[in-house]
Amino acid sequence: MQLDQQSPERDRTTVTDSSRLAPTAFDVRVVALVVVLAAIAASVNVPYGGLEFAAVAFVLLGAGGIGAHVLGERRLRRLTDDLVGRWIDAGGQVEDVTRSTSGRRTEWTVHTPEGPITVGGLAFAPISNVSLEHRGVGDTVSVADATRDLDRLAEEWYLEVFTR
Repeated sequence: MQLDQQSPERDRTTVTDSSRLAPTAFDVRVVALVVVLAAIAASVNVPYGGLEFAAVAFVLLGAGGIGAHVLGERRLRRLTDDLVGRWIDAGGQVEDVTRSTSGRRTEWTVHTPEGPITVGGLAFAPISNVSLEHRGVGDTVSVADATRDLDRLAEEWYLEVFTR
């Protein structure tokens, strides 16, 4: 089965529009780690530049780290939306996309009649990874590789979830 074929008997009670399905899902643990590492790095500057220099270093490092997390989360959310959109276009029934936990992980649950699919990963822009899991079967790839091979990844997971 080709992934980009439309299924004429698609269930009309399911999600049919994939634009912005995945809600925002920031990871409080990553933000806390960024703040702690920025504080430690800034504290090293106290003997050399004083408290003012350390405060500026903390603000710059913290803002850069949180910015990297926000960018990584947006990339993961966009990838999740693209995967769900391709599954819907191929005829898969997707009921809903929800945040898996409240603030503890960057992770979404794609609810399907075949069971939930968990899409998540590490949301930190330079080293973002995406992981997919369904019924104990999982796959983890870098976001750059997943974006580059999105058609292949979507087709493999479509076959894994919707045709078995």
